[in-house]
Amino acid sequence: MRALDDLDRRLIFELRGDGRATVSALAAALQVSRGTVQARLERLLRDRVIRRFTIEVGPGAEEDIVRAITSIQLSGSNARPVTRRLTSMSQVRALHTTNGNWDLVAEISATSLVALDATLSEIRSLAGVANTETSILLTSL
Repeated sequence: MRALDDLDRRLIFELRGDGRATVSALAAALQVSRGTVQARLERLLRDRVIRRFTIEVGPGAEEDIVRAITSIQLSGSNARPVTRRLTSMSQVRALHTTNGNWDLVAEISATSLVALDATLSEIRSLAGVANTETSILLTSL
């Protein structure tokens, strides 16, 4: 993958603010041509710098969603297969490496406590997962 330059970083910044911005609006904000923005977007998508476009919902829109943070301790040298499986799970919204007693931290969203329990069971059953600890998120401040 090619290193990002200033224009790439500015384009990503603009898209983080509004993932639905048109190419014309992005070109105006960045003071470059539409063709330049289109070419950059195509390259960033092709190189998987930008992996997907998504939405952010407002407060209260997902009050019925159960969210949790799960710390995961790995055993042996199974990090790559475990992370590959975790990132493919739709309930895992984000996955981070960390230091200390835990190797990974997963942000999980589920439609119910039953669905969260099933997700946690699936995670604990993965070869290479030695231990987990989960905190359910109650209220966002």
